[in-house]
Amino acid sequence: MTQTVAVLGTGKIGEALLSGMIRAGWRPSDLLVTTRRSDRATELHTRYGVEPVTNAEAAKRADTLILAVKPQDMGKLLDELAPHLTTDRLTISAAAGIPTSFIEERLSPGAPVVRVMPNTPVLVDEGMSVISAGSHATPDHLAHTEAIFGGVGKTLRVPESQQDAATALSGSGPAYFYFLVEAMTDAGILLGLPRSQAHDLIVQAAIGAAVMLRDSGEHPVKLREAVTSPAGTTISAIRELENHGVRAALIAALEAARDRSRELASGNG
Repeated sequence: MTQTVAVLGTGKIGEALLSGMIRAGWRPSDLLVTTRRSDRATELHTRYGVEPVTNAEAAKRADTLILAVKPQDMGKLLDELAPHLTTDRLTISAAAGIPTSFIEERLSPGAPVVRVMPNTPVLVDEGMSVISAGSHATPDHLAHTEAIFGGVGKTLRVPESQQDAATALSGSGPAYFYFLVEAMTDAGILLGLPRSQAHDLIVQAAIGAAVMLRDSGEHPVKLREAVTSPAGTTISAIRELENHGVRAALIAALEAARDRSRELASGNG
């Protein structure tokens, strides 16, 4: 890799990207990091061999800047970066709910910006990062972004108008699965299993089902029907899920997440 990339705000997600880039072949000497705490900077330097710098220095030296800060910190960060950024630098935002227009308005006219919504499984290289181009981002900018985030999972390009829906499905998605696993574990305990056994059974069932969905190419209805025998245990459980409105509740939950993402994007935090 010949470009210099700076990760600004190297928390859990930022560090996951950093380690993924190094595994994908980026040289530590081409990577810069910024942090709020000096001890954290020392830790990252020791662990990865990357150079800690200030935000202003990152803006001056890096060809690509990845803004991995909290949404509420984005405005202040852009104020620090704007005097030093030129239009030949790419800015990638990984902050939830921040539209590219918010960033573009604070940078030089014509500055390329790409918006990315990663989810937490990037921490185990199984993330999904949803990528959208700003007004001045080119296909090359998108490909470059995919190369970075592809080191920690899969990527998907969508129009920015679909980012709120993607946030509801993918960004928040892991939490729904954790919620279901928690509920199913409690059910297993109610049915007489020790917690550890119930947990192991459910987690492996989730992993196996996910791999089958990914690798078989089959529609989830067909996979579900393959488990559902006439008058059997599974159809009895499915009937109760439908009677309790679980499908409708999931749809309503995702709509609520999408609407909240829209509120955050509009500044109604």
